[in-house]
Amino acid sequence: MTAATGGAAPNHQVPDDHVIVLFGAGGDLARRKLLPGLFHLAGAGLMPDRFRIIGTSRRERSDDDFRALARSAIGDDAADPEAWARFAACLSSAPFRLEETEPLERAVERAERELGGSTRRLHYLSVPPGAAGELVQAIGDCGLAEDARVILEKPFGTDLDSALSLNRLVNRVFPDERVFRIDHFLGREAVQNLIALRFANGMFEPIWNRNHIDHVQIDVPETLAVDARAGFYEQTGAYRDMVVTHLFHVLGFVAMEPPTSLEANAVGEESRKVFRAMEAIRPEDVVRGQYDGYREEAGVDEDSQTETFVAARVTIENWRWTGVPFFLRTGKRLTEQQRLLTIVFREPPRRMFEVTEALVEDFGPDHITFNLSDPGGIAASFLAKVPGPSMRLGQARMQFSSEQTFGTTGVLQPYERLMYDAMTGDRTLFTDAEGIERLWTASAPLLHDPPPLQRYAPGTWGPHAMHELIAPRRWRLSAT
Repeated sequence: MTAATGGAAPNHQVPDDHVIVLFGAGGDLARRKLLPGLFHLAGAGLMPDRFRIIGTSRRERSDDDFRALARSAIGDDAADPEAWARFAACLSSAPFRLEETEPLERAVERAERELGGSTRRLHYLSVPPGAAGELVQAIGDCGLAEDARVILEKPFGTDLDSALSLNRLVNRVFPDERVFRIDHFLGREAVQNLIALRFANGMFEPIWNRNHIDHVQIDVPETLAVDARAGFYEQTGAYRDMVVTHLFHVLGFVAMEPPTSLEANAVGEESRKVFRAMEAIRPEDVVRGQYDGYREEAGVDEDSQTETFVAARVTIENWRWTGVPFFLRTGKRLTEQQRLLTIVFREPPRRMFEVTEALVEDFGPDHITFNLSDPGGIAASFLAKVPGPSMRLGQARMQFSSEQTFGTTGVLQPYERLMYDAMTGDRTLFTDAEGIERLWTASAPLLHDPPPLQRYAPGTWGPHAMHELIAPRRWRLSAT
């Protein structure tokens, strides 16, 4: 059965024929992102010419039940009956339990026999992090790991020891070049645009260093509460859930040296160099907060010490970045939902201008802000002359919108992009064992001796101590 529903986008590789196994196929991630994403890839011509998707979990479902689940997850996008029929014909279901692997083994064998010829296997482990190790071992024990690739969800351990243990276990079954540790932040078009802006434009790379940049901010506030994720969140917290994964990896893209090419090994090596140069995260360089009401939520310990907010000062000790602090901030129940990277430039002498303290206080230094929410955009803020007879300065702004400039045709959602890359074997936007272990090493002092929690009211920007952390600078998002 041929399932592609259109020609592949120009200059894009069509993946080899695949059998894709979705572990945790009835879970939230599969419903919200993976099944709709695979359907969209098929419509864009970016799935293999021939493929099968096997949904599996401990629960036993018929093929028709799994198709109904997928149809509900895809929603209105499946309104085209022909496109849906082609996709649905490639879906099947099989249960998988650690003590009973035969049903999935038979389902994979049947799918590969139907496709014929040479096919690849891709296992997507959409399961709780604590279950990943045992599941990988079971996949290996039953022979389904042979020549297969595997996608793992974050977090990749909770500290250095657990990350080392998980990596050893996974690499006994899958060599690291076939392990895809997914961080959906790196699949965002806006994050990838950092590489284009830095290395494709002569106006930026010469000033992307300590001589011209005062500091960098990476800011990912969220308005949502923990809600149904309380059980997971109690074991991780904001630092493990967001900083060691998303924010540090964005930092790697911002701070890397020019790679020799855009191939995975070249880009990955430059990110790893940044992580090697990262100084240990000291407790005094971190503010931890917890929003009022968190301990009353279902599944949360009444004396919980889990942080729902974290702000951190990070330093990179290499030639390019020595002396330039990186400030990271994220949290739940904050006043806005944003994904911003701000590059703040050093201020020049302004003796010849009449610059009031109010202007400097309200506006701050020149800066470039990247909106990392897809499709994303870039804004440059600077001082310019206000029209009139005197030399009076005022705030000016130039803005680029990816959507307005290029439209939305061909835009892939982060999970779509990363699933496509995994099928083609492109590891450029995935993390690796060495990078993960280095980040946990840098985090060890903080995890060993975390600073005390500070309470904050929902709908604010977090604990007031975050302003002391960044002083005399200030956060670029309003501090109401």
